[in-house]
Amino acid sequence: MIKTTDVTAIGNAIVDVVTTADDDFLTDHGIEKGAMTLINAEQLQSLLPKTHQAKIISGGSAANTIVAISMLGGSGAYIGKVKNDVAGNAFKRDLKDLGVSYTTASNSSGPATAQCLVFVTEDAQRSMATYLGACVSLEPSDIDAKMIEASKVIYLEGYLWDPPNAKEAIKKAIKLAHSTNCKVALSLSDAFCVNRYRAEFLDLVSNQVDILFANESEIISLYQVDNINGALDAIPDNGSIAAITLGEKGSIIKRSEERWIIPAQKAPKIVDTTGAGDLYAAGFLYAFINNYTMDNCGKLGGLAASEIIQQYGARTETDLKSLLASIE
Repeated sequence: MIKTTDVTAIGNAIVDVVTTADDDFLTDHGIEKGAMTLINAEQLQSLLPKTHQAKIISGGSAANTIVAISMLGGSGAYIGKVKNDVAGNAFKRDLKDLGVSYTTASNSSGPATAQCLVFVTEDAQRSMATYLGACVSLEPSDIDAKMIEASKVIYLEGYLWDPPNAKEAIKKAIKLAHSTNCKVALSLSDAFCVNRYRAEFLDLVSNQVDILFANESEIISLYQVDNINGALDAIPDNGSIAAITLGEKGSIIKRSEERWIIPAQKAPKIVDTTGAGDLYAAGFLYAFINNYTMDNCGKLGGLAASEIIQQYGARTETDLKSLLASIE
């Protein structure tokens, strides 16, 4: 089959509510700083009135990545579940307006569309309280086989390993990808997610994944080592690619015995780190699909990440295509 889509992303379809908070607020409400805390519908309704001057944006990790790939000039599709409600319809409209193909059927009943309350502290760290709602109802029947077959890469969120049906959907997508010459890319998503599913993630990374995305804490958690060098040594030398982000230290890319050290891209002012990993993955994947060198894959990832951390939220307000001139 002809590959007409660069990347199909599969993830939790979530509407982000981005607001500011201090450390005491996080402690008082049981929100883990710098991580994702799951909340229920009652907690969501309690917290929403406390999100002053919030910025409401369609989000979700994989959705942020596929939108950025589209903005860079790539072709993208998305699979994720929303309810047929105001938030769900806005989520769907936002993706389509940005050129992303999105045909997953919406739920007509059940929990509301997922929302993520993103609390940004003065140090630009983001801490998330997430109501998963409708997105956990993703199931194998939602995986569009023709969409996978037409893709060069599928990009998966580690967060999807939580709901059992979504896990089965991901397994189906991976099997389809392997049978149709489609690369499999995985983001580990969160160190707490890694802790819950370490054995399964280790199997995925060793045997199923062609491109792995993780930050420093996630990869250290995966291999239960003390530092980044120990984690890099533990990554299998099986020909797959691991792209590890290190915040202000840049990133490291590993493929078998080869390593590329990518310097950090300078950001004049860091406002909010929400979406930095999502945008790094977008820049990297766009460059990878267009046959850039590994150095330039990492550089474009870093450039995209540096753009998003200069604003609130994970959907950039700048022209990402302008970044391509820096590496061509």
